[in-house]
Amino acid sequence: MLRDITIGQYYSVQSKIHQMDPRFKIIASMLYLISLFLVNQIIAYTAVLIFIGSVIKLSKVPINYILKGLKPVFMLIIFAFLINVFLTSGTGDPIFKFGFVTIYLEGVERAFFMAIRLVLLIIGTSLLTLTTSPIELTDGIEYLLSPFKKIGLPAHELAMMMTIALRFIPTLLEETDKIMKAQMARGADFESGNLMNRAKALIPLLVPLFISAFRRADELAMAMEARCYRGGEGRTRLNVLRYSSLDLYGLFVMVLYLAVCIIL
Repeated sequence: MLRDITIGQYYSVQSKIHQMDPRFKIIASMLYLISLFLVNQIIAYTAVLIFIGSVIKLSKVPINYILKGLKPVFMLIIFAFLINVFLTSGTGDPIFKFGFVTIYLEGVERAFFMAIRLVLLIIGTSLLTLTTSPIELTDGIEYLLSPFKKIGLPAHELAMMMTIALRFIPTLLEETDKIMKAQMARGADFESGNLMNRAKALIPLLVPLFISAFRRADELAMAMEARCYRGGEGRTRLNVLRYSSLDLYGLFVMVLYLAVCIIL
């Protein structure tokens, strides 16, 4: 299941979405996430599904690879669905009542929309990292944060930290999977027992994982220092970010999409 997490991974392929400017993709992703909290009707969610389906088609990332990222958060989606079903009160008669459990139609509708919203949110955030390399993501975040340098915000350092964090998500997950297999080969059991026993079984996993993470961080710091890395001041770039006509078409589609969401 750890290998199913797609956030932070980059899927290298030639597509229109991959060729877009990372600054536009970051802004478009933020607007997309905001639009998910604006829509609350079936027809509006249909428009969102058509939009995100078209983006996936243009990105040439296999749909199975994207949906694979939903497996680790499947229980979270189910939990959010049940919470909204059982804790949402309605104005009309309940559709189900047994003891203290009362389910209203409003609760079922809200739970349904919340589950779809979480699924679309995870797919949208995964697409950003799947179609944008870590270097492009760093440059895009730094460019967008550069206006805040006037108030003392370290834009380059923040962008570098965010990108390194995203980059090392799959690396740490792979390391966790290796440690789990090594512990299971020595007789460790991570799946049986109650919740407390499972939590105790994770202790032998967390200690070597923390040691490995600190070792990787130290090696990365030494490698950056050996290459004379001194932050963003005076740095030049091999590839300077420039908007293209492809980004202009993307802007038109994004404005049209937001207009449709607001109207619906």
